[in-house]
Parts: sequence; C-alpha cells; structure tokens
Amino acid sequence: MSSSYQVIARKWRPQTFNDVVGQDHVVRTLKNAIARNRIAHAYLFVGPRGTGKTSTARIFAKALNCTDGPKADFDPKDPAVQSITEGTSMDVIEIDGASNNSVDQIRDLRDDVRYAPTQGKYKIYIIDEVHMLSNQAFNALLKTLEEPPEHVKFVFATTDVQKVLPTILSRCQRFDLKPIPAELIVGRLQTIADEEKIKVTPEALACIARMADGGMRDAQSIFDQMISFCGTEISEPDVLDVYGLVAGEKITALAGAVAAGDHQKIIAIVDECDESGRDLVRLLTDMQALVRQALLDAISKGGRSDKLGGVSMTTEQLTRLLDGLREGEGGVKLGLAEKINFEVTLLKAVDASRSRAIDSLIKELAALAEEAPVADSEKKKD
Repeated sequence: MSSSYQVIARKWRPQTFNDVVGQDHVVRTLKNAIARNRIAHAYLFVGPRGTGKTSTARIFAKALNCTDGPKADFDPKDPAVQSITEGTSMDVIEIDGASNNSVDQIRDLRDDVRYAPTQGKYKIYIIDEVHMLSNQAFNALLKTLEEPPEHVKFVFATTDVQKVLPTILSRCQRFDLKPIPAELIVGRLQTIADEEKIKVTPEALACIARMADGGMRDAQSIFDQMISFCGTEISEPDVLDVYGLVAGEKITALAGAVAAGDHQKIIAIVDECDESGRDLVRLLTDMQALVRQALLDAISKGGRSDKLGGVSMTTEQLTRLLDGLREGEGGVKLGLAEKINFEVTLLKAVDASRSRAIDSLIKELAALAEEAPVADSEKKKD
C-alpha cells in the first residue's frame, strides 16, 4: 500500500479563500480587511466542529505571509504559501490549546513574540481550541494580546466560546462560523466524487449531508468510509446500512402517522426500523427536523401546514408535537429500553399535539360569550 495516501478530509482541505464553503460572510470580511490594510492583531473564529475554523485561520496566515503580501488572491504554489501548507513555516506557529494549556507554556509564547519573523511579514500564532487554556494561561496572555508587537498576529479557534474569558473576547475580532447547509455539503462532495472517479447517487450524498449535521469534515470522513466499504459506486441503501439511518420516505411516513394519530402504523414502522437495526436516536432527530420544517411552513402560511403526510395542523399543534419529541430525547438516548422509550415518546407527542392550550380555550370561550348577547338581542327584535 502506498504511504502517500491521504484521507479525503485532509486531501480536500480548503487551501484558498475560494475553497471555503458556506462561510461567505467570514471570507468577505477577511478579504476586505486585507485589501484595505485594516488587519487586526487578534481574531477569534467560533463555530461547531468541521466548519472550517482552523482551515480559514491557515488560509488567512497564507494571505498575510505570501510573497509580496498581504494579498487575498495569493498563489497556492508560492513557496512561502506551500511552507505554511506543509507546516514547515517558522513564522506560522500552530498551538493545540488542549495540550499546551499551562501558564508556563503561554509565558514561553509571550517571550517568543518579541523576536521578528524569519521570512514572512508577520509572526502568526494559531491557537486551536483556545477555550482549553487555564485561567492562569489566559491571564498571562492578556497583556501581550492587548499590545502585541507590530509583527505579531493571533488567530484563535474554539468550539466553546462560553469558556473563553470576556477579557480575551474584548481584545479580538470575533467571527462566528455557521453550520454548513446540506446542499452546499452535497455540492462539495459531488465535486470530490467527480475528481476521485467515484459514482455516487444524489440520495446517498443527501444521506451523508444529513448525518454530518453541518460539518464539512464529518461529511468528508463519512464519504471516505463509504468509499472504503463500497469501492467506486455508492448508493443510498449502502449509506443507510452502514450507519443505521432510516430512509427519507420512511421518516416521512412515520411523521405522517404521528400527525394523523395512527397508533398502529406508528408501532409498525418503529418495529420495522428496530428489526433492521436502524438508529432510533438518529430517527428521533430526523423526525424533529421534519416537524420543524412543517412548523416554519405553518408560520409562513398564517397558522396551518399540511407538510406532515397531508394532515392539516395548526402552529400550536406542531409546536406541541415538536416539544413532545424534544422532551423524550433523554429517555431515548440514555434509557435502557431504547425502543420502548422511543415508542412512548412518539405516542406522548401525538397526545400533546391533540391537546389544547388552556389560554386558547379561554380566548375561544370569551369570544363565544361576546357573540351570545348579540345573537340573543337579534332574536328578540325578530
């Protein structure tokens, strides 16, 4: 086996701003900052895993330290850029906040920033998972972060911004990277499939994107595993079998049964999914997504939607249904009897969607009470 093999997530990692998918607001702001020479001394990239935080930080470092830079449209083949890509640049230092979180290590960094860059224009420190730094380490970094030398830039990345000290946040320009929409993930995976000579159906790509939950890296890792399992041809049943997913048609059928209150059909579909080894926790998540879409449809249409199996439901009913599914999450995920808990969650959600809020009943009764005297007076006139 060739030792040069790279997993897809690494081989297809974004190398320029144009490669970054689904984060146009971040890319545009960074490009404008470079073009207008308004480059801050510290940046903080916040977002879920696999959405491009570290990749964007590296691309930004390339733009700053490329030959004749800073410039956003740098040449990926530029030797200075390639050294950053390969991790050999002396001026771009990547630090893992999880394993380099002590105050002594940050003090060493604070001493190093005084030295000028060896090749590029800037000395750039990329600290990944910065929230893992200890409070003492954060405090040791504060002064340097507030007034760093002209040749130093900091780029932080974190999946848990709540753990970053406010004093650090106030010294950074913050960028929030959002989960990547499924259609953009599908488009990127299709591009990779075409280049890698892999035949994959649109339905299979949609399944992979659904499972990735907005993370491009997760989607690429799943796709890589499917190539290992299937070879050069991947179809939807392959993805469903490997990851225990339920087909979209089956999810729609279950949602329709729940909306219609068809208890027998609900139990039959759950039995079928359980017997075929499907992931019921994932099925509950997919159900919630489907009900949410129906709720948004009802809101946009003035209070009703028939997205769930053609059953007309009000905004209130859909809200109660979604709340019932959400309340059962813990039991399905952590309970000993996953199937039973899942069935109970669905049946409770059905009952919740058919109950009426006491405040809405009071309003209706009040409206009827107001109409009653008018009707009585009209009868007396007749």
